[in-house]
Amino acid sequence: MVPFFVQIKCQLGKSYEVANRLADAEVASEIYSTAGEFDLLVKVYVDTGVDIGHFVNEKIQIIPGIQDTRTIITFKAF
Repeated sequence: MVPFFVQIKCQLGKSYEVANRLADAEVASEIYSTAGEFDLLVKVYVDTGVDIGHFVNEKIQIIPGIQDTRTIITFKAF
């Protein structure tokens, strides 16, 4: 499994709705509310070989109420 994070900026007043839709879609292992430029931080695991860009585009960005996303790909450095 490959972990990555997605920061999500929601339309005004839609953060809870977006978080609930993400949880219902079962695409994220963890969903956090954050302060700052983005509203949510989502931790996702995909199978090795899955195209992360396509996954974000097809599974996350289609959720109504999402205005913008930033994907953070992680790797083992130590």
